[in-house]
Order: sequence, then structure tokens, then C-alpha cells
Amino acid sequence: MRATVIGAGLAGAEAALRLSRGGVKVTLVEMKPSKMTPAHKNTDFAELVCSNSLKAERISSAGGLLKAEMQLFDSVCVETAYKTRVPAGGALAVDRGEFARLITQRLIQDENVEILNQEADAIPDGVTVIAAGPLMSDPLARAVQEFAGEGYLGFFDAAAPIVTAESVDPELSFAASRYDRGGEDDYVNCPMNKEEYEAFYEALVSAESAELHGFDRPNVYEGCMPVEIMAKRGTDTLRFGPLKPVGLRDPRTGHRPWAVVQLRKENTAGSMYNLVGFQTNLKFPEQKRVFSMIPALHSADFMRYGVMHRNTFLCAPRVIDRHFEAKKREGLFFAGQLTGVEGYMESAASGIIAGENALRRLKGEPLLELPATTMMGALSAYMEQGDPENFQPMGANFGMLPPSETFVKDKKERYELLARRALKDMKEALL
Repeated sequence: MRATVIGAGLAGAEAALRLSRGGVKVTLVEMKPSKMTPAHKNTDFAELVCSNSLKAERISSAGGLLKAEMQLFDSVCVETAYKTRVPAGGALAVDRGEFARLITQRLIQDENVEILNQEADAIPDGVTVIAAGPLMSDPLARAVQEFAGEGYLGFFDAAAPIVTAESVDPELSFAASRYDRGGEDDYVNCPMNKEEYEAFYEALVSAESAELHGFDRPNVYEGCMPVEIMAKRGTDTLRFGPLKPVGLRDPRTGHRPWAVVQLRKENTAGSMYNLVGFQTNLKFPEQKRVFSMIPALHSADFMRYGVMHRNTFLCAPRVIDRHFEAKKREGLFFAGQLTGVEGYMESAASGIIAGENALRRLKGEPLLELPATTMMGALSAYMEQGDPENFQPMGANFGMLPPSETFVKDKKERYELLARRALKDMKEALL
């Protein structure tokens, strides 16, 4: 049995070693070190470019639960992270150089893995996992774009924050579409009066933005203009743009608000909402501070903060299914940030899933069905069931999981309950 894996980042490493453990001969194609992108500083594989933190360790956190699930699959990334960890409070952080070195060594020494240090310029025949990152080479990007067609998204400069539905104050918001066009709950509207808007505006235009690296300076397209940059064009720019109140009436007052922030469902369950038009490059603490000034979001629980960076990814719901397999070609899998998962461990987890299912394809076995109650299962489901018209990258968060049958008011206890359920269900699924 033979398979090809393109890309030796976290996802590619997981996929290659998963296949190898199943007795498959793997051709691992990686252009480093013969060709480097502006983001890469280390010639080793599995380089952590942006940060050395792999998020929280406790299982009552989304990141901690994801890593605990990955350990059930003998994740090389989680195993190596613990070997190379550095002090970081409650987070799992690593020595980046040592982390990459050990994973590279593991791949080089694996007798089933043949490494080709060259640039991939086409999608190979046979069982293949494409785990190229967001800065994949131009020839491969063209090949993927040709394969995916309209399902391929180019560079996405900015993304908006996502909050949990339960953290939006229902007393200070209302469900409606402009001019009653569409379903009555298509949008949740967060109104502001003149005084509230002006305070919010002043905080927004004076907030501190995150630093962009040189290779991360894309042209800012009008369609994804960061909200803080748009606001600096004038006090009323937002009121005539993403915060326009026309066509809406606040049922509390019977009048049109001064400004309205609209929230749109991020998943089919309606457990998460996207702040419409709020693409941003503000620092994370600034996003929390400023966006919480919106009255209905005073206690908002942010599942993902807005970011601005160069990012190439598939519109996953159109291209792949929950097994990370291409919908129009059996045996072709995608993994890593290219699929729309966001985060180091999320990318590695997608590599585990893609590698496991590629192995099962080769063996003629049914593909792995992950429980929806698990973090890995929820991420997989998001790839298949996300809104294709407004698809954005997603990291692990508890808003993706179905609620527990037992109601628990305390958030920490509720997350612990969801985590215990997830690990139990994952263990049973792997028996």
C-alpha cells in the first residue's frame, strides 16, 4: 500500500505517521528546505510560525479537550509538545526549535516514510493527503484552485470575531432582518442609541492594532476592510455601512436605532454568531474591551477573535466532507489550515483524521465516524456543514458542541461536563 502526503507541517506530519503506523509506504513531499516562504525561519518540518503556545492544557478548555482527544490517537504533535514544553502557566507552550527538530527527526527515521524535498506542482494520482499550508507554492495553489473551482478561496485578509449565542443579552437585542426580508431570526440585532454609538466609536478609532509581519501585509480589499480602519474615514461611516439601522425597528422603543450591530449564525445549530462587518486587526484584549461596549454584547463570550493575515483556504462545505475527503474524488484528502481549521492543534487534528481515513480507503474499510459530541467530531462536522456562502476558518470551541442533557449554569462546570462526555464518547468510538 502506498500514499502521498504533500506538506510536512503539523497536519502533514500527523497524516504521514498515521499512515505509516498502518503499514503504508508514504511519499512525503515537502519543499523545505530547498524552498522557503517569507514566513518560515527554520529549515525543519512542523515549524510553529506565529507563536509557541498550543493553548490551554485543562480539558475544561476547548484547546485542552482537543489535545486530550488527539492523545487517544497517539498524536505525534501532542507527544512532542509535552517533551519540549516550556513554562507558560496554564497553557501548553513549547520550545519551537526543539519541537520542529524532534518531529523532523521522527519523520526522517521512519522506515515507511520517503521524503522528497521538492516543490509539488500537481495533485498526484492515488490516495493522497494535501496538507500544504496557507502559503503553499504557486504551482500547487493553481492545481488546487483548478480542482476546487468555485469552492476555492484566495487570500482572506481579515476575519470577524465570533461569540456564543448564549452570551448575547436577549433583553438588549432583537431578531429581525432588514425590511423583514428573510427569516425572522436570520439576524440578531444589537442596537445602540446616539450616546452609546459615539462612546463605542471613540474607543474603536483609538484602540491598538496588532502588529503585522512584513510577509503579512496584503492589500486591504474594500470587501474585508478592518472595521477600525473604516471607522477612521468619518464618524458616520459605520452608520452608513455595516452598522446601518435602516429597515430595522427596535421593538423596545418602536423606533429605528441610531446604529445596529448585526449578528449572523456561524453554524447550523445557531450556537455561535459572527459579528457582521466586524473584520478587524485590533489586538485581542482591545477587541474584548471595545466590542463589549456594544450593549447587547456586554458579557459576550468570544469563541474566536478577529484576525488579519494572509490565508489561503478551501470553502470546505463545497469541497470536502466530514472525513476531510474531497467530495468529487475518492481517496483525495485535504488537511491543515488549507481546509479552514484555525490553530496549530486544529491543523494537526485534521491531519490525524485525514491520515486515518486515507489508511481506511487503502484497506477498503469504512471511514472513521467521529461523534458530534467530541471536539474533533465537531470540527469535522463544521467542515461539511458550515455556511458555504459565509465560510470562515474555525478553531476549537465549546460553542460547536451540542449541549449536555443536564443543564449546568456555571460555565466552567458545564465545559467540564462536556469534556468528560466528549472523551467518553471518543473512547467508545475507537473501540
